[in-house]
Amino acid sequence: MIAVTYDPLALGYIRSLARPGRQVTGLFMQQIELARKRVQLLKDVLPDLQAATMFWDSSSADQWNEANNAASELSLRLVGIELRERPYDYEAALSQAPLDYRRAIIIGTSPVFYDDRQRLAGFALRHRLASMFPLREHVAAGGLLSYGANLSDMFRRAAEYVDKIAKGAKAADLPVEQPTKFDLVINLKAAKALGLEIPVTLLATANEVIE
Repeated sequence: MIAVTYDPLALGYIRSLARPGRQVTGLFMQQIELARKRVQLLKDVLPDLQAATMFWDSSSADQWNEANNAASELSLRLVGIELRERPYDYEAALSQAPLDYRRAIIIGTSPVFYDDRQRLAGFALRHRLASMFPLREHVAAGGLLSYGANLSDMFRRAAEYVDKIAKGAKAADLPVEQPTKFDLVINLKAAKALGLEIPVTLLATANEVIE
C-alpha cells in the first residue's frame, strides 16, 4: 500500500507500524501532522492573515479537523467547505465562504484534489487566493505553496517492498515506513501574479523554488 489519504492503523488494515501482522505493508504518509504544519507555513507567508478557507472531502476530513485546531492556536479563523459530488464545483464552494475568508485557501489531500490540481491552481490564481497545497505536483501546476512528502520517492520505495515480497518476504513482517523528509515547494511565478513577496527566510528553507 501507499497510504497517502488514509490511516491504515485507524482503519484496521495493520496492527502496528513496526509489525503490520496482516497481509498488508508499505508506506504511510502522516497527513494529520502535515495539515498542522501547512497552516503554520501559510501564516509565515502572510503574517497578517486573519481568516482563510479550507476545501476538504471525505478523504481529508481528519485533516480539516487538525488544520482547524492549528488555526485556532495561531489566531487564524478557518472555515471548512466540504466538497461532495464529482465533479467538484469549486466556484460554488468558494461562494459559501464569507468574503473576509477569501484571501487564502488550504486544500486537503485527496485523490480528487490531486486529479484536479490544474483546475485548483487556476481557480486559486483567478480568485487571487494564496494557496497551500499538500504536494509538489499542485505547485508545479501553478499553485503557490506545498508541503508534503515526495510522491515519486514513495512509489520508488513501494517498488522495493514489492521486490522483497516477490523474493519471499512476508508482508506481515515488513515494517510500514513513514516518510521522514518533507519538501516545501514555492512557486514564485504564482507569488508575483498574486502580488506577494515571499519572506527571504522561507525561501532559504524551501526545498524547491519554481520560477
